[in-house]
Amino acid sequence: MASRRRRDRPAKKEIVAAKADRQGYSKDGIKLVANNKRAFHDYEIEGTTEAGVVLRGSEIKVLRAGKCVISGAHIRVVRGQAVMFGVQIPEYPWAHQFNHEPARERKLLLHKREILKLEVELRQKGSACVVTKLYFKGAIVKVEIAVGIGKKLHDKRETLKDRDAKREIARSIR
Repeated sequence: MASRRRRDRPAKKEIVAAKADRQGYSKDGIKLVANNKRAFHDYEIEGTTEAGVVLRGSEIKVLRAGKCVISGAHIRVVRGQAVMFGVQIPEYPWAHQFNHEPARERKLLLHKREILKLEVELRQKGSACVVTKLYFKGAIVKVEIAVGIGKKLHDKRETLKDRDAKREIARSIR
């Protein structure tokens, strides 16, 4: 009588893993909502940081459905707080008067030293802080922010040429 669990039923861990797999989560508990590939085209990315986001309930519901646009999102430090601008989260149709504003500014959850480091990096000429990913880590919404220096037009063309050359080399090797 050591184990009360029936032998033909899967363990609770297996049930949770199967449910997470159905809902689009990876094995490490991350579900990608939005990805900003344009940021890597427009900026020379130097480093990334993970931050939490302060959201409302109706925003969480929309993000769980996978609806969000982060292509024009950027970060600024305002009065000692990191704030995210330009993220478009559409209204939740069943929230009625409790709904959120789609393009409102959202506060990021970072440690004070991370905010100070970010502020110093943003003061450099030509640097910007952009959102590269928005995802669920477990039940918590996280953003990956990256500090980068804006590319000139000729730099973008050079990057495209290098990428095409690497593709041709890989194609010829196969």
